[in-house]
Amino acid sequence: MRCAKCGSTLSPNSRFCDQCGVAAQDTEETRIARPQSGIPVRLDDHDDAEAVIFQVRPTMLFIKIGYAAAIVGAILLTVLLAMVSFVEIPWYYSLPVALGLLLIPGYYHLKRNMIRYTLTESKIETDYGLIARTTRNMPLAKIQDVTVSASILQRLLGFGDVVVDNASEIGGTTILHNINNPRHHADLLLREMARRH
Repeated sequence: MRCAKCGSTLSPNSRFCDQCGVAAQDTEETRIARPQSGIPVRLDDHDDAEAVIFQVRPTMLFIKIGYAAAIVGAILLTVLLAMVSFVEIPWYYSLPVALGLLLIPGYYHLKRNMIRYTLTESKIETDYGLIARTTRNMPLAKIQDVTVSASILQRLLGFGDVVVDNASEIGGTTILHNINNPRHHADLLLREMARRH
């Protein structure tokens, strides 16, 4: 066995080179090859994995506004309860009551996180549910029309709905409700449909 750096002969039991001090590499050593994180992994044609074009959830805008309003309301409620003079309420009672206002936007945040829309190379997936998840798949080959719908308020705030019409016998539509930048997501969907045909 030879040293990989200087080329000198190594004794069979040595772990380091006597000449340069470099660690000797064991030819019997098992190495795990991992792809580098910056390099995308190319999938084989026979691989069942699909590339995800986008994943999106409904907008967080109103939930953030709700959290801000709940915090302001909690502060105002705590101050108001502290200013009541005919009944002395300690702060450690009023603060948890005031922080209970955060449960309202927390509920809507949880409700928002229960919905996820995913576009892959061959289908649109709509996942919903918290503990029990339900996934609805719509193949891209069955899509007849893609429409972007947004009210005036939605257009001003930069979100809207993407309505996908299904061409199956029973018909029906799938609506991606209140997503940010709906026109961009509709364009990605249309581009993926055009690539498949």
